[in-house]
Amino acid sequence: MAEENRQVGDSWEDLTIPDCNPEPYVPDGAELNERAGEESKEKEVKCSPNLLQMLKAAERRRSTMGRDREKAEGSEAGTKELITEALKTNMPIQLNDQKQEFNKRPTKAVPRSLSRSMSQSSTVSLSSVNSDTSEGESSPRDKLQKNSEGLSDFCIKNIKQADFGRREIQIAQQEMPALMILRKSVGEEKPLVGANVVGCTHITAQTAVLIETLAALGAQCRWASCNIFSTQNAVAAALAEAGIPMFAWRGESEDDFWWCIDRCVAADTWQPNLILDDGGDLTHWIYKKYPSLFTKIKGIVEESVTGVYRLKQTTNVMFGGKQVVVCGYGEVGKGCCAALKALGAVVYVTEVDPICALQACMDGFRVLTLSEVARQVDIVITCTGNKNVVEREHFDRMKTGCIVCNMGHSNTEMDLASLRSAELEWQRVRPHVDQVIWPDGKRVVLLAEGRLLNLSCSTLPSFVLSITATTQALALMELYNAPQGRYKKDVYLLPKKIDEYVASLHLPTFEAHLTELTDDQAKYLGISKYGPFKPNYYRY
Repeated sequence: MAEENRQVGDSWEDLTIPDCNPEPYVPDGAELNERAGEESKEKEVKCSPNLLQMLKAAERRRSTMGRDREKAEGSEAGTKELITEALKTNMPIQLNDQKQEFNKRPTKAVPRSLSRSMSQSSTVSLSSVNSDTSEGESSPRDKLQKNSEGLSDFCIKNIKQADFGRREIQIAQQEMPALMILRKSVGEEKPLVGANVVGCTHITAQTAVLIETLAALGAQCRWASCNIFSTQNAVAAALAEAGIPMFAWRGESEDDFWWCIDRCVAADTWQPNLILDDGGDLTHWIYKKYPSLFTKIKGIVEESVTGVYRLKQTTNVMFGGKQVVVCGYGEVGKGCCAALKALGAVVYVTEVDPICALQACMDGFRVLTLSEVARQVDIVITCTGNKNVVEREHFDRMKTGCIVCNMGHSNTEMDLASLRSAELEWQRVRPHVDQVIWPDGKRVVLLAEGRLLNLSCSTLPSFVLSITATTQALALMELYNAPQGRYKKDVYLLPKKIDEYVASLHLPTFEAHLTELTDDQAKYLGISKYGPFKPNYYRY
């Protein structure tokens, strides 16, 4: 690591960043010894910096405009646009340009009052989520729809909702500054021309901003939903009206879900070369049904989205004093526990990993098995990503009124098949809220049929999703523009420099100013003063 950082000086001239192939983490001493033995084997990466060249060209144009504007406004000299930070991403490409300038204010930062006024955009989105549920209607697979241009390569609930969906997308854009910066900075260069992106994610106003950003950068996109309950029908209509083939609606059946993915792939008429997936369903479908398509696929970007916990909006339950068990104390479980604790709940944790269990104990949570607490808790939340975490024996032990929901990803976390038995009655209370009734009258409340709660029963703040969506866009740009041979058939983590760059694009919303390391401080820490500031194995 120190050897790599010594390449960084006061100038970005002739800087070459080594290939960022992932390596398994080993303790620091062993890692340093291993690297010392491999220094002679390292080869300098020489490849065409297509993506960075476009970003640099955009920066030169924008900085020239910025200087003219500074003269007219009498603003502080030397102010740089944040897009300069794109020149310092830790991709395996040659870089040469200006130093990092985090401390300076951007020429035109997002006004604080505006950013705060738009912070409730998720609430606005929630109204559309609930208003377009359209339960009980026939599947739109049975009807032909066309947009205003006469295009019919889509299948959504109702194309007439497009105007409302467009307003939702416009609201989300105001809270997703980094993607809008990408559109302005490299939109003219069209770095994704020729890219055929097939996607399977949640269809919300926020992901629509990502999809339309990819299209603005030159990509051809086709999209399906990764969750049968999370699609915002009006947003899907707006995207279809804009000419993007969409195959998704809220309340799909299991058969509809796979049919939509198959139509999205369109293997007979279209050849995707990039995949953006959430949960692996799209990748799995292509692998099982159309394996030959992988010969031309440059790479896959896999998303993992978790968000703000909004169970109260679904059940109107007060958390204060409630006993809640959270199954799993990973990244999602930690967030759920912190939110529940802040709301006054008594929180228990179940874990299989002794390290995570110890973390939970040191954070003040009691660690028990689900069998031990199932009789007494008011709410059960799964956050494991595993299968059959909540089994029939646990459901049988629960008290009447217990609420069960999933914050992991798939409904396989619960053994729902065991609840579809003759002696149990299912009763729909409201959209995405069911009561399972036992013969003795006991009732257990199940949310979203065990599917991902935060996007089935609510939505996420646009600003939170802006961070994820921007990293996805940059990852797709890098995969598409990378020279042949840079990436092997392997799984790659995004380098820390990309994460740092994306974070820097969002800081002006808070009028935040970063402190810059001195040369002496950077040397003392053994890192570059421009980053990355943490090793790849570091967990924030």
